[in-house]
Amino acid sequence: MKTVLTLSPARQKFWQITHVRDQDLTIDHLLEGALAIAWEEYPQMDLGHYRAKFDAMVSDLQPRLDKIHYPLKVIQEINRYLFSEQGFCGNDHDYYDPRNSFINNVLDRRLGIPLSLSIIYMLLSDRLGFAMDGISFPGHFIIRPQHPDLEIFIDPYNKGEILFPEDCAAKLTQLYGQEMPLDPEYLQPVGIRRILDRLLTNLKLIYLRRQEPAKALGAIERSLMLHPDVPTQWRDHGLICYQLERYIEAKIDLENYLDHIPYAGDRLIILQLIEEMGA
Repeated sequence: MKTVLTLSPARQKFWQITHVRDQDLTIDHLLEGALAIAWEEYPQMDLGHYRAKFDAMVSDLQPRLDKIHYPLKVIQEINRYLFSEQGFCGNDHDYYDPRNSFINNVLDRRLGIPLSLSIIYMLLSDRLGFAMDGISFPGHFIIRPQHPDLEIFIDPYNKGEILFPEDCAAKLTQLYGQEMPLDPEYLQPVGIRRILDRLLTNLKLIYLRRQEPAKALGAIERSLMLHPDVPTQWRDHGLICYQLERYIEAKIDLENYLDHIPYAGDRLIILQLIEEMGA
């Protein structure tokens, strides 16, 4: 991994966020982390322009919500604004387009995936005094109002659809094409660090799918900033370095992986690669 002084401005910004203690991470760190991820892809991006876009949306919505006193009506008004008036929607046509994961693109194109649309919703609702938790549902991402009297979930990918736990169970079955038990853990809120990591994991898988290993490597490196002690990430980092013929880094990463998981299922394959690279 590079030292901080040799990192790009975008990577330095992200590094700073990763070094905030979990208990001190706020919704503002989520915005700045998402901007930093996009900034690395778009070095000429004006971060202030996108901060101002959120300010403008808050200014549009706040006067409407000041007159509403029922939580469900607040959600309905946010949904109306985001999905009917502003036209945000899920990108069913090209789900694996990496632009769906960059917050600047999502704001410009009004297209996203469950996670990026949930981030937009969370950032907006928090500034409006109606905070949401992120729910890292398997194969999807939804949000939940922090309001104590609302035991519901919201699916921003499906235009703010309101879900009850039984609806979440049905969605799980739909996603996996078979009956799946709804583990209560699936509906627990996750922190800012986990959300940013999931955003990077999405990008990693997209870039691997598109055969863009250098960009996949960048996503892994930032994930390791968030969670330095995940052996499978070191393995994946090493495998991509091997593919890119960066053999010194690859060997270090793969040896580190086996040091932490000496009886890994892919141990023999990894040992063979290490042997191929030699001393």
